[in-house]
Amino acid sequence: MIRERPTGYAKSSADSRTATTRERNETIRAATVRERCSGRPPVAAVFRTITGGQAASGTQSPNRVATARERKEPFRLPSVHLWLTASLLAVAVAGCERAAHPGADGTPVPRHGAVEADAYKPQIGRHGGQFVMASFGEGLKTFNPVTAGETSTTDYTARIFEGLLFMDPWTGEMKPWLAESWEHSEDYLVWTFHLRRDVKFNNGLPMTADDVVFSFNINYRPEIVTSTRDLLVVEGKQWEIEKVDDYTVRITLPTKYAIFEEVAGSGGVVPILSREVCEPAVEDGTFNSFMGAESTPDQIVGTGPFMLDNYVPGQRLTLTRNPHYWRFDAADQRLPYLDRLIVVWVQTIDGMMLRFKTGQTDTYGLRGADYPILKPLEERRGFKIYELGPHMGSSFLTFNQNPGSCPQTGRPYIEPHKVRWFRNTKFRQAMAMAVDRRELIRAVHNGLALPQYGPMNEGSGYFYNPDLIEWPYDLEKASQYLAEIGLKDRNGDGWLTDEEDRPVAFTILTNSGNDQREKTAEILRKDLAQLGIRVDLKFIEFNTLITQLDETFDWEAIVLSLTGSQEPYFGANVWKSSGRMHMWYPRQEQPSTEWEARIDAIFDEAIQEPDREKRKVLFDEWQTIVNEQQPFIYTTSPLVLAAFSDKFGNVFPTILAAAGRQACTWNIEELYIKEGYPLR
Repeated sequence: MIRERPTGYAKSSADSRTATTRERNETIRAATVRERCSGRPPVAAVFRTITGGQAASGTQSPNRVATARERKEPFRLPSVHLWLTASLLAVAVAGCERAAHPGADGTPVPRHGAVEADAYKPQIGRHGGQFVMASFGEGLKTFNPVTAGETSTTDYTARIFEGLLFMDPWTGEMKPWLAESWEHSEDYLVWTFHLRRDVKFNNGLPMTADDVVFSFNINYRPEIVTSTRDLLVVEGKQWEIEKVDDYTVRITLPTKYAIFEEVAGSGGVVPILSREVCEPAVEDGTFNSFMGAESTPDQIVGTGPFMLDNYVPGQRLTLTRNPHYWRFDAADQRLPYLDRLIVVWVQTIDGMMLRFKTGQTDTYGLRGADYPILKPLEERRGFKIYELGPHMGSSFLTFNQNPGSCPQTGRPYIEPHKVRWFRNTKFRQAMAMAVDRRELIRAVHNGLALPQYGPMNEGSGYFYNPDLIEWPYDLEKASQYLAEIGLKDRNGDGWLTDEEDRPVAFTILTNSGNDQREKTAEILRKDLAQLGIRVDLKFIEFNTLITQLDETFDWEAIVLSLTGSQEPYFGANVWKSSGRMHMWYPRQEQPSTEWEARIDAIFDEAIQEPDREKRKVLFDEWQTIVNEQQPFIYTTSPLVLAAFSDKFGNVFPTILAAAGRQACTWNIEELYIKEGYPLR
């Protein structure tokens, strides 16, 4: 059987877990707040703009909280957007389609959405020129795609390293790439990949089965720091990867693996490395620091369309075209067309927007506040803003529940009494009710965002569970929850203390320069002050933040985001208690709570379940548990708005590609500069 999906994807009737999930939802609702917050607006499906005003009468019982499935009331647009965004619904339409909504002078304003799959017809381009983009922060942490876990690295290593297969940006199906074909046994336990014979690394050496076997097995070495290991182990059992011949690799699984193709084939999960270049660093124990930010081009060896030319840390990255790249266009010209991909780092997102506005960069991911500034400039400045719907990712506040101590000093990572607060479910539920999501949407995202209550959202597709509790903004109820666990105002000064008269106070970290996260933290600080909680804010450089989060563990609370995916299991390294990115208490030897143990079991069962409908039941339960336990206090999900220069040809933005932060550049090897534009 060649390149087939498991036949179990056919629908079947839901099993008894469906009732269990519903019962759990009702139990949670009964135990949580019973009244909607007065004046809180409903949220419509997929792409609704949140506004002020009262909810439509008669739509909800006063004794229960609405779920996303039940929200059907009409909505009103914010007046600030009326002249530009009088129709922000269902924007996933064919690119460049005109919508009949008024501009400032009453003329129609063109809106640009995702391109449909049948429109993907790449043109023969011309070679030369460069693509320039801006990023904010202090630059790459490393070039090593195995050890990297932050987008400040992976956004760019994805241009250098590739995987065996490629995800279709419209359907999500895996297509041939470095592997030209593959097949599996009848029981789906043995998979065989047949490699292309014309692929070379950017140093000119051929890619063979030895490189593929090495690239998989490196993730099983315990001394290597990698989040991928969590995806390549099921119930503690590893895959067996072996070379059949120079261009054939066989992988034998210990048990069925429902998303094997998506994991094994993805360059973001298992990038194919050069064994000759990387193996010496593995053998001498230096691989974790190998391909660091100070590396030379000869150490950064991949099969992708671009290769390292020069990197000035924190300032500028230049990638140049790989002269050995294996792809050709229909005219038998070697890809990529572009000579260079340049990334410049700036210290603020405002700086990124200004560079795009003035033509210094070719693309920019808009914030909601940028839309009314940039939209009127589209035609005059020669770019388009693609409106691609809700982001699949998530933004949240999370607390450090790690009870451990630093092995070097013997001191607890955080004070034990704070660990007790943070590990109390009612404390986290109180925090969920202290988040004014309506205000965050208004003040931070200019109305162009949705509230979020769980690990997936309305843009996530099939596995999204719409039956979650919408924790309302209710400071009075939040105060009651805190009082029930002994956090009260004991002396009438307006500030809470615990039973031992210690002030309820903590520090929230987020990364500097990201004004959306900084504003979110400021609004959270003000609301928590109304509860009587003292909050200090600390904004630090992103890579430093990540080091504290997953290496030193010396933090109390963090405002952060995850990129998200349509497939929940890609978050296994976050959700399994043993995961390296299980942020609130990572790398547990045994689950520290019953609910974490249940999530572990759900993920272990789901990955072996080929029936998609049954997997949905399992992942619905996972989302329900997270919604109840609140390890992440979710805030908002911004809408994806991507601005892109008109000078490039072969631009085919898709919603799925937007989830991977490559809405318009997923096919960067095919982008070219059109005739009439200089090849600068």
